[in-house]
Amino acid sequence: MIGKKRRMRRIFENGRTLIMPVDHGVTKVEDGLQNIDELLRLVADYIDAVVMHKGVVKNSKVIADLEVGLIVHLSASTYLSKDPNDKRIISNVESALKLGADAVSVHVNVGSETEARQLEELGMVCDEADSFGVPVLAMMYPRGKVEVNVETVKQCARIGYELGADIVKVPYIDGFAEVVKFCKIPVVIAGGSKEGEIELLRKVEIAMKSGASGVAVGRNIFNSPSPRDIAKALHHIIHEQMSVEEVMENEGDLAISRWR
Repeated sequence: MIGKKRRMRRIFENGRTLIMPVDHGVTKVEDGLQNIDELLRLVADYIDAVVMHKGVVKNSKVIADLEVGLIVHLSASTYLSKDPNDKRIISNVESALKLGADAVSVHVNVGSETEARQLEELGMVCDEADSFGVPVLAMMYPRGKVEVNVETVKQCARIGYELGADIVKVPYIDGFAEVVKFCKIPVVIAGGSKEGEIELLRKVEIAMKSGASGVAVGRNIFNSPSPRDIAKALHHIIHEQMSVEEVMENEGDLAISRWR
């Protein structure tokens, strides 16, 4: 599939990627998302792709001109609902393509009460995306009563791979090399909840050494007082294979150099 290969190259540089999801506002409005265009201007030099909902793409004044891969998110739920884990498909691949998407993403909560329908929808989206030559990022999370451990994260990654996704996003867990071993497509780790900058960078460094193909970091970039500096530090670790210590020593202009 030539189209899919070309689109994957817009998201991955030499097999590695830094994705910034900013799709959180549907689930719950968060600080840092007030002006996504300004956020994109700050970090565009250091991220490879951004995940956005269709309405944000339609109203963006900058996304069309940035050299950043565009992943349009097709799933949604809100924290106000009876079951926030019940993700629903709210758009389709053809509509995403009309917005200029390089890929689409689908969120599946494995172990939730509506897991079966979400898996069915992921499979159908993958079929539709294949027909258009569009990559699918499957965001696979152990949820509900399922414990987050190596076995459940490994299962999540494997499900995304087997149902036809081209990239899988899963939570980071100790022993991550075991997860990657059972998934024959690129695996990126979720940035997760806001945490300390150094802790985040060390987690990413370990994940990359364990075989991850990159990260999808949202809150830890857009919630940061220095989004540009976090994105630049992550870029160094992912694409230049720097250690956290090397980033801190070599980039004295970054806020990270003062986070010791």
